[in-house]
Amino acid sequence: MSTATVIGAGPNGLAAAVTLANAGVEVTVLEAAAEIGGGARSSEAIVPGLLHDHCSAFHPMAVGSPFLNSLDLDRYGLSWRWPDIDCVHPLDDGSAGVLRRSIEETAAGLGRDAALWRMAFAGPATKFDALSEDIMGPLLRVPRHPLTLARFGLPTLLPGSVAARLFRTERGRALFGGVAAHTFRPLHYPMTSAIGLGIITAGHRHGWPVAAGGSQSIIAALASLLDDLGGKIETGVRIKTPSQLPPADITMFDLAPRAIADILGERLPARVARAFRRFRHGPGAFKVDFAVQDGVPWTNPHARRAGTVHLGGNHAELAATERDIHAGRMPQRPFVLIGQQYLADPQRSVGNIHPVWTYAHVPHGYTGDAVKAIITQIERFAPGFQERIIGQAVRSTTQMAAYNANYVGGDIVTGAKDIRQLTFGPRITLSPYTIGIPGMYICSAATPPGPGAHGMCGHNAAVSALAELDR
Repeated sequence: MSTATVIGAGPNGLAAAVTLANAGVEVTVLEAAAEIGGGARSSEAIVPGLLHDHCSAFHPMAVGSPFLNSLDLDRYGLSWRWPDIDCVHPLDDGSAGVLRRSIEETAAGLGRDAALWRMAFAGPATKFDALSEDIMGPLLRVPRHPLTLARFGLPTLLPGSVAARLFRTERGRALFGGVAAHTFRPLHYPMTSAIGLGIITAGHRHGWPVAAGGSQSIIAALASLLDDLGGKIETGVRIKTPSQLPPADITMFDLAPRAIADILGERLPARVARAFRRFRHGPGAFKVDFAVQDGVPWTNPHARRAGTVHLGGNHAELAATERDIHAGRMPQRPFVLIGQQYLADPQRSVGNIHPVWTYAHVPHGYTGDAVKAIITQIERFAPGFQERIIGQAVRSTTQMAAYNANYVGGDIVTGAKDIRQLTFGPRITLSPYTIGIPGMYICSAATPPGPGAHGMCGHNAAVSALAELDR
């Protein structure tokens, strides 16, 4: 029987392990932390029984993941819950861009931008299941659906700000820009519309659900399936040198590229080592979880029903803050993302005390305290919020990196999503999961298709490894 070792038990490491074990490979997963899950963990951080997601929270890409959907993970307790409204981007005048699963309902709320929203998303959303077969893998390959991919792909080349300015209303521009800002890149850069278009299209097809019982439920389901397939998981095992790697036919690394270079040292081909050590990381996330009495008192009523709320003001303000953090400047009003997962999954609350998940975009490695800036930004759109806080838990950029070594400098998307790294991954190659050593592969979110709890990076890497093993 062939053997495999997977280093790292985040969503991609477990996805790689399940794929290999399902093919009859004997798999052992080694995790440095005391618990598995990477960024897809959940815990009771403030009040007993009050459940907070650590990082990964809403899953428009995971719920439609071809890999996860092939596994029947409902057998292992994974189920999805949807909020009434997917996302709201409030503005200072009390209005808001409102993103719903329904394209028609979303368009109806955008006034003069209704027709453009329908034109941009109706076709791709209808064909998203076919489209995902191409966009959820390496981009530089022969597509299965070339016409569908071309129709979707051409607009993704645009800078996010250019795409946003096609909308005529401030609601439309802000709504699109806020989702595009998930790329953690200045919105005037080419291809910064790609992630926004992808997430919105996926959401119109599948919605923005949460995992019932927290994002940890995705991890628990994958781990249970792996156990049934005969795989093993060992926690508290940190690999630092090649000598610590168990002999195996396949070794998968669910790690940031520089960490792989540090482990393998001179064993790694020089050209790969250079690329991995030069791998660029982006801005950071400063996270604060709040325990909030009676929830957030949003001025805009739609925000009170939304799973996700984006706080960044109008598009011009949002674009300016993203430029600032990329340049290493902490803005006075950072872009803040709010998660109200309890609206879809009430079991996360304790009576009328609710978990509110937030993080701000901050410069890479930011060492300051962004708690006040986050609270002030929420107060801007929800006066009286601060009086409702009964507890909070903070994770700064440095604490993010300590919590998950892949989050270098607080970079929760595992690498700057510039044109080169978004297209190729850690190095310029047509085989983004190989690392130049036979039998060894990278399967982290640094590889295509990138961040999320969809497991496709790990699955794709494992498929590549199995193909090489069969040769």
